[in-house]
Amino acid sequence: MRRQQGMRLDERYVPYLQMAGLYHLARLNDRWFRLDEPLVSAFVERWRPETHTFHMPFGECTITLQDVAYQLGLPVDGHYVSGCLTDFHVYIEGGRPAWQWFHELLGVLPPANQIQKFAVNCTWFQENFAECPEGADEETVRRYARAYIMMLLGTQLFADKSGNRIHIRWLPFVARLEEMGGYSWGSAALAWLYRCMCRVANRHVVKLAGPL
Repeated sequence: MRRQQGMRLDERYVPYLQMAGLYHLARLNDRWFRLDEPLVSAFVERWRPETHTFHMPFGECTITLQDVAYQLGLPVDGHYVSGCLTDFHVYIEGGRPAWQWFHELLGVLPPANQIQKFAVNCTWFQENFAECPEGADEETVRRYARAYIMMLLGTQLFADKSGNRIHIRWLPFVARLEEMGGYSWGSAALAWLYRCMCRVANRHVVKLAGPL
């Protein structure tokens, strides 16, 4: 049984999740799911990177954008999700250092032993944002909602192979919660899954990332 995080879905986050187009994903994430790893491995063996399809005995099939929209409830229309990772800090709004912006948006900074380049350990997020305090003011709720959304993006849709780190590339998006729903998260998630499937098709790669 897999559950990717230990951060409770608080009712006070719901308006922000709905604005971001991630509420259905959050509801799915709030439950336990069984990930059938042998089944996933069987599909990986039949994946063809040249066509982005599974070659089955009865023909070809694939995961479509419609599947993503129906199963994860993600928006598939709107702006494309993109960003520069190599010089991430240079492109932050106003040219501020990345961690300064992180502190402004989330109200706290992780210690150095919880950071790996521009990624923060999930355990730190769980320890600091597991549950929003009772009677918290609106700004505090927004900070917790931002952390929850970063967790959703970093562990559910765009997870890396470690499965235990959250990249701060999502700061530009959570900084403007009201605008997040204008992005095509479904397209980005499907593109990331295709990319991960193509990578793991290489016989030297042993781990699979992405929204499995």
